Amino acid sequence: MSGTRWGVVLAALLLAYPFLVYFGLTYFEPRIIALFLVVLATARLVLAKSGGGGREVAPQLLLTFAVAGVIGFLALLTNSADTLRFYPVCMNVLLLVLFVSSLLRPPSMIERFARIAEPDLPLAGVRYTRNVTKVWCGFFVLNGAIALYTSLASSLDVWVLYNGAISYALIALLLAGEYLFRRWWRRRLSQRTEP
Repeated sequence: MSGTRWGVVLAALLLAYPFLVYFGLTYFEPRIIALFLVVLATARLVLAKSGGGGREVAPQLLLTFAVAGVIGFLALLTNSADTLRFYPVCMNVLLLVLFVSSLLRPPSMIERFARIAEPDLPLAGVRYTRNVTKVWCGFFVLNGAIALYTSLASSLDVWVLYNGAISYALIALLLAGEYLFRRWWRRRLSQRTEP
């Protein structure tokens, strides 16, 4: 399997993290799941460092795997299922920090993504992407708070339901809603600029 495919498989496993923890704890003690997480994160970091796939990996993506490794290492030391449940919280905090820092030191995170498809983004597009970045910041605050609540005060069933399904559905809804709004906004903007 090529380096790129391994990277995709490892990233998919981290996306499925809540389900891996849920089913893993049914059969194993937390230390075993933590060891798997450490190995997974380390493999992804090594693959990125060795240039697996021939493409440079974004530092932000490397940070997500580093956080997974740290959570796994702490859970390995403590043999605590509770520690394993903090990964989604840490991911929301990390994403919030990355998005807020991009607002403080432009271009904003969403502008960076937009410029991949549209390098000559107009000023109105820059303002729009900045506002969308702020919306994502609000989402990460709310999602992170709920993830924290499910980590501290709910059953494992509720934790996996929210962090493994509902939060991804909310992300999909936000993406779809922003896409539809952007299409409407572009039409409206083009009508204004027409003679």
